[in-house]
Amino acid sequence: MKCLLFYLVFLELLWFGYGQSSNHQPLAPAFFVFGDSLVDCGNNNYIPTLARANYLPYGIDFGFPTGRFCNGRTVADYGAMYLGLPLVPPFLSPVSIVQNVLRGLNYASAAAGILEETGQHFGARTSFSEQISQFEMTIELKLRPFFQTPDDLRKYLAKSIIGINIGSNDYINNYLIPDRYSSSKIYSGEDYANLLIKTLSAQISRLYNLGARKMVLGGTGPLGCIPSQLYMVNGNNNTSKCVTKINNLVSLFNSGLKDLPNTLNTTLPGSFFIYQNIYDLFHDMVVNPSRYGLVIPDKACCGSGRYGGALTCLPLQQPCLERNQYVFWDAFHPTETANKIIAGETFSNSAKYSYPISLYELVKL
Repeated sequence: MKCLLFYLVFLELLWFGYGQSSNHQPLAPAFFVFGDSLVDCGNNNYIPTLARANYLPYGIDFGFPTGRFCNGRTVADYGAMYLGLPLVPPFLSPVSIVQNVLRGLNYASAAAGILEETGQHFGARTSFSEQISQFEMTIELKLRPFFQTPDDLRKYLAKSIIGINIGSNDYINNYLIPDRYSSSKIYSGEDYANLLIKTLSAQISRLYNLGARKMVLGGTGPLGCIPSQLYMVNGNNNTSKCVTKINNLVSLFNSGLKDLPNTLNTTLPGSFFIYQNIYDLFHDMVVNPSRYGLVIPDKACCGSGRYGGALTCLPLQQPCLERNQYVFWDAFHPTETANKIIAGETFSNSAKYSYPISLYELVKL
């Protein structure tokens, strides 16, 4: 285990050190990422959990396994690139102790959710509330020494981009597992969505009180379309590409999430929020894959069973060869190609999938 961790840290130092060599002026001073396995870049490598991706074939197109739940880069990686920043390191990695923390850190943790209990059957994971506490530690212990005055630090944080992609696990690793969690027995779909939004609102207020001002809220994708849900719900003869009941639940949450910026922008002075409509974009990729140069919209590139959704990608399993044709890498997560498309649409100059303005307009504020 020690040898594996040393190897991972060594590769991270090489990669993030290389990323620091860019001479381009970034659009924002830093990018701080919060969320779950969709954007986890290796934090779960350093905690006792079953939710890990630090083995091949994960990372096969990145060059080596990093802990990303993908064959290559995540949406957050491409987001950093669009901002003109190097890939931000995981908070729990020893790499984060060096000066590159000034360009941002990634706190995301696979199996994490808005609710503390979410994902507990995997073992350790860093919930969104705990990730915010880590951000507070970053400010006090890692960032403050680099700034001469508190006002300099305040301006730096106010100009930095805060990316939040959380909520998927509160469904697939909580509400949709009635044998393990009681939430679906206690709350209706609408009440549960309201609980998530209320909890998330309080958590975002904590980030604001720590100095965050420009926040990007990523909507939850159509979870009824992922291979794991297709495997569990659909029969062999079902021709539907998605499970409507599950997508309807997620839509209730996304509806509240889209309205949240309207409230927060008025109640938290000096802040600005944008909502990224991942649901509609990703759903269109599944229903109309050819529009995006994709071919296989419902099967995992690396998985087992029907749709590749019975088991997630196992160590040293042989993945599909045409990875750039697949929407899904494993039973839960998009391929690098899909992530690049999503980032291109949501981190671009266009506001088609961003509300009320685009990310580029946000960084100029």
